[in-house]
Amino acid sequence: MSRQLSTAKLLITCQDKPGIIAAVTNFLALNKTNIVHADQHSMQEENESLFFMRLVFEYDPKKVAVDQIQQSFEKEVASDYGMQWHIFEDGDVKKIAILASKTDHCLLEILWRWRSGEINADIPIIISNHSSLESEVKSFNIPFHHLPIVNNQKEKQEEQVIALLKNNDIDLVILARYMQILSKSFIDEYQNNIINIHHSFLPAFVGADPYGQAIDRGVKVVGATAHYATENLDQGPIIEQDVIRLTHRDDRRKIIELGKEVERSVLARAVKWHLEDKVFIVGNKTIVFN
Repeated sequence: MSRQLSTAKLLITCQDKPGIIAAVTNFLALNKTNIVHADQHSMQEENESLFFMRLVFEYDPKKVAVDQIQQSFEKEVASDYGMQWHIFEDGDVKKIAILASKTDHCLLEILWRWRSGEINADIPIIISNHSSLESEVKSFNIPFHHLPIVNNQKEKQEEQVIALLKNNDIDLVILARYMQILSKSFIDEYQNNIINIHHSFLPAFVGADPYGQAIDRGVKVVGATAHYATENLDQGPIIEQDVIRLTHRDDRRKIIELGKEVERSVLARAVKWHLEDKVFIVGNKTIVFN
């Protein structure tokens, strides 16, 4: 009879020093686990050398207690190297909320991939400041919350959004073309856990109507950027980008159509990588083990 193995992920950030990889892998071997995937990267950042590592390991839950591994790892390895680290087990499925306005392509791309199992998460709520997407969301059996901005009371509406997120223990907020600027308090509440899709290849054409800006410049590619939302509009750490080529024959309608194709795939990849704990944030940059 084959063993029923479980998997877990170990994420590590620390200053780069000799012996880190050996210390980590030897520890896991001695604790009856089997490493099935490993990524590591060293980089120079502000006069210090940083080390990043992501390991996936298998273990037999009848023989190995992950809680005990965590306690031992801190004492025997992590403390010696000053590591920031975390172990995510199989059952650590994150809860995500999707915020959208009127356009549906990014929202539906996430929902299609979620329904097919490509995106592993719970989606307890979808929130919109418009009601136009409610019928499409209903087919996925996910509660839809219409929270309009009434009489320009944006702050009050945002408080309602945050209350819903907290009541549903949301881990990750996805801005699927949610055409509202979030307040600093909102962003601080979910720092590094809000992913936005910008319909442009940042840092070019920030802000409103990037397609119009691109057309005026006669660009030969149209792109999209998925990034973490920060207080500075469209300036957060970039997770993923991509482009599609244009020709002089492409009018505004064609450019927007092509843009939607790249937006939906870029956002979906960024969300998937975040949920799989493949993204490390370093200041305003990211390390992505994709």
